[in-house]
Amino acid sequence: MKYRIVIIGGGESGVGAAYLANKKGYEVFLSDYKKIEEKYRNILLENEIDFEEGGHSIEKFYKANEIIKSPGISEESELILKIKSKKIPIVSEIEFAFRFTSSIIISVTGSNGKTTTSSLIYHILKKSGLNVGLAGNIGNSFSFLIAENEFDYVVLELSSFQLDNINHFNSFISVLTNISPDHLERYDYNFENYVDSKFKIISNHTKENYFVFNSDDKKINSELKTRKIKSTKISFSTTDNESSNKGCIKNQTININVNNNNLMIPIENLSLQGNHNIQNSMAAATVAKILNISDNNIRESLGNFKSIEHRLEHVLTIQKVKYVNDSKATNVNAVYYALDSMKSSTVWIVGGVDKGNNYEELLPLVREKVKAIICIGIDNSKIIQSFSPFVEKIIECSKMSDAVKNAYRMADPKDTVLLSPACSSFDLYKNFEDRGTQFKNAVRKL
Repeated sequence: MKYRIVIIGGGESGVGAAYLANKKGYEVFLSDYKKIEEKYRNILLENEIDFEEGGHSIEKFYKANEIIKSPGISEESELILKIKSKKIPIVSEIEFAFRFTSSIIISVTGSNGKTTTSSLIYHILKKSGLNVGLAGNIGNSFSFLIAENEFDYVVLELSSFQLDNINHFNSFISVLTNISPDHLERYDYNFENYVDSKFKIISNHTKENYFVFNSDDKKINSELKTRKIKSTKISFSTTDNESSNKGCIKNQTININVNNNNLMIPIENLSLQGNHNIQNSMAAATVAKILNISDNNIRESLGNFKSIEHRLEHVLTIQKVKYVNDSKATNVNAVYYALDSMKSSTVWIVGGVDKGNNYEELLPLVREKVKAIICIGIDNSKIIQSFSPFVEKIIECSKMSDAVKNAYRMADPKDTVLLSPACSSFDLYKNFEDRGTQFKNAVRKL
């Protein structure tokens, strides 16, 4: 009798896991409560993978030897609780795919910066001529990637959701960019639960592994005092000027010291500017040094890297007003970075599904830089309550096109219109990409 795998969720990770499991000879059944996107449905049909959509046949789940759960499904959902009561093992797509690769894995997580850092690492390795793939919370699922390719190196961007159901997954190098409150609605509004999920990225580390982390982050530092770390720790900092086996800043120059081998890069030579991007570049450079990438290749790659879509992406300048798409900023800390980088008076487009946000840390920046706020969520009461004492002009819009038109009217020459939502997108949009694309399209129609 074949080993039976049931997959819950018909998105990128779920269908990727189904495709890989089918290719490896398992009996596979996929179930999605909603309608499956056409491109994923076609993959299932073309590969003759059994599936259902528009509901769950729970009795079919009970016949599984193992369940693969898509990261978006809560551990506390009624369906998952029923499966747990039957003692059926539940793993993540990341955990499952890990069984079928011999690639050297570099994994990246953090509340902010993980997409940029992952992309930078991939860019450096690719430009250095290495056989490298990029997957996880960015682009292809891990399963799709390894099902079709054999890589020497794989860079994985990992969310806390993807880390929640790992047992044996491990990476040669794990990067933790920062930790700030995010997705608290998923973690019983308990910050410590979220922190525990982030630290799972090093839960299976040994002395042969490396842990690269941001020592400017207060929460990471406090956790390191109580957690036993088995791997080699290498930190990076934009405030500390000591460079012993770590990264630091001296005289406006990045210094990365790994095992007494020092790399120096003037900050002005980095393609991505702003303190948060300097941190991301330092993390990527540290990984590259561990992997013995040449200093010249690191410098060149960090100098010619192009910014990722939906992260502080300059769209257009119209009548001397700059329009910036930061749709990927789905938490308060990410918005802090965005507002901090603004060099002019700002019309701020914000809103969506609140994730337990505390807007207090944004108040100094809002007072200093924001001239008007445009809310784009269904329920904007929390945003209005938080900022109305400090910002005179606050309006609500139900369509991105209306938000952009109003921003156009509110902005003066040399101002910036910034989409940086601080919230998830699922009230009005498919995802943050859809939200950002609608913003860009609306700007281009002005």
